[in-house]
Amino acid sequence: MSSRLGSALSSVLPGPLAAATGQRTVSVVRLQGVIAANSAPVPRAVINITAVEDALRRAFTADRVQAVALMINSPGGSATQSALVADRIRGLAQEHEVPVLAFCEDVAASGGYWLACAADEIYAHPTSLVGSIGVVSGGFGLTGLIERYGIERRLHTAGQNKARLDPFQPEKAEDVEWLLGMQGELHEMFIEWVRARRGDALQETGDLFTGEVWTGRRARELGLIDELGTAREVLGRRFPDAEPITVEPRRPLLARLGLGGVLAPLAPLAGAGVDPVGSALEWVEHRALWSRFGL
Repeated sequence: MSSRLGSALSSVLPGPLAAATGQRTVSVVRLQGVIAANSAPVPRAVINITAVEDALRRAFTADRVQAVALMINSPGGSATQSALVADRIRGLAQEHEVPVLAFCEDVAASGGYWLACAADEIYAHPTSLVGSIGVVSGGFGLTGLIERYGIERRLHTAGQNKARLDPFQPEKAEDVEWLLGMQGELHEMFIEWVRARRGDALQETGDLFTGEVWTGRRARELGLIDELGTAREVLGRRFPDAEPITVEPRRPLLARLGLGGVLAPLAPLAGAGVDPVGSALEWVEHRALWSRFGL
């Protein structure tokens, strides 16, 4: 194995450099973080179609590209963003006739596994956590908090269902029933996607679609992945003459200059509308997603 393979996987090399040397390439795209529609001024570690569109497009159109490798490390998140990113991967793969290999790292669960299924082949380490084919919703009930501090909630709607599951109002049984029905519908879509992508490889045991998560070794037995292996090993074996080139999304100017953290306190003054309470709750939600898998 060439030593350059390992270093290339952890570094960022521009596509034109490989093109100039005539070197065959494998585009490496890292999909890491919670899957969420995040519009923060300085992007955090999240996956959504806006964040990865540019990197995916450049990965599939790189000069002399032999394959695209997806490095997936995600506990899941938004079903819609998972589907949008996965659909974009499939569309680009078919348009440019480039094979896609997914590598599950610490965790490829829920939406993270949805992304993995966009690949033609899925690999994982024996210790990776894979699966969690289910749907979960989380939130906070803040009625006690506002009562404690004497805060009055004022909410006016046109339409009796417009304010379902409002965290500042007591939970209603009919709202929970509606939510569970919506989750069931999304769950069926997830199952259909997995079956369509994995085909006859799946070993459909009774708990395959219950939201259970498995180690990479067990996931291989269930047909959720194709083989056990690391990116270094598999890419070196499958594409020995190709240079792995990491393709990352283009970051905003503030992030590239390292000023995001310095200028973040000024964001509200610039009209960015940053909500510190909302951001804190969002962080807790993201942290909870990782914590479900002991990470």
